[in-house]
Amino acid sequence: MNPTLARTDLRIGVLYGGRSPERPGSIASGEAAFKSLIAQGLQAELIDLDYVDWGSLHARIDVALLASHGPGGEDGKIQGLLDTLEIPYTGSGVLASAIGMDKVTTKNLLRAEAIDTPKAVAIHPTWSTATATSTVKLSLGFPVFVKPVCGGGSLAAGIAYDESELDALLARARERTYERYMAEEYIPGTPCTVGILETDRQLVILPVHDVETDRPFYDYDAKHDQTLRREHCPSILPKDQTRVMQQVALRVHRLVGAHGVSRVDFLCAPSGRMPVLEINTVPGLSPHGNLATMARAEGIAYDELMRHLIATAFSKPAYVP
Repeated sequence: MNPTLARTDLRIGVLYGGRSPERPGSIASGEAAFKSLIAQGLQAELIDLDYVDWGSLHARIDVALLASHGPGGEDGKIQGLLDTLEIPYTGSGVLASAIGMDKVTTKNLLRAEAIDTPKAVAIHPTWSTATATSTVKLSLGFPVFVKPVCGGGSLAAGIAYDESELDALLARARERTYERYMAEEYIPGTPCTVGILETDRQLVILPVHDVETDRPFYDYDAKHDQTLRREHCPSILPKDQTRVMQQVALRVHRLVGAHGVSRVDFLCAPSGRMPVLEINTVPGLSPHGNLATMARAEGIAYDELMRHLIATAFSKPAYVP
């Protein structure tokens, strides 16, 4: 562990909240991380991004633990500001954060490296619903999965089985906070995720986590109600499949230039296809969330996970784009 963490006077600011649609999840992450740090006898304070005085931040904290989710929190903006303020922070830098947040850009990189990902159409904000529907129909057919380009938690996402359902989904989408949407080929399968975590400056590929749900897809409700899902970590999928997902997850982590921690999401189809959906460079920090669950399966307790995360703030190269 980085010797900096042995300092009893290290002031840790847990940055959370903000104004994104994912604020509730960010609050849950921040509060859980803060409680763990305090319980370990470390100096920490919760700092809501919606109310922070950036001018005084450098005088208040020595390092930032990012529990910020969604636009503005994990898309490079906070990371760039902290770089400018010369405050070390956990996880990835500006470029990797921005790439990971933008699913269209991520897909372009994945395809360039011949990594399987669902076919998709980016829906331009200026398109009418009719233009978007006809473009999606001609490019992908039906059914399709619609989701924000820069969003998470399955917010504002859904399946459209025909043109009328797509029209309705897009009409509702335009009423939401997100500005850009995309449609993907719909692939039935088991949602899986793989965590990458730096421990003592070495990347560890965590065990695969899979989820079963009786809902049409792994939606917001299923992600926040344990009675609506059945989780397995380590995964109950065949070992050859989980090994492939772990190796691909590491490739994706390195491809986008992620640092310290990430979570790569997959779909495991009955056909054996295992396309990458996205990479999350600021995974949720709930003790019952995917990252903590995978860490526990690797033998890393939650308090230890928090210490590993803080160490990633001090293990970055001198310059990270």
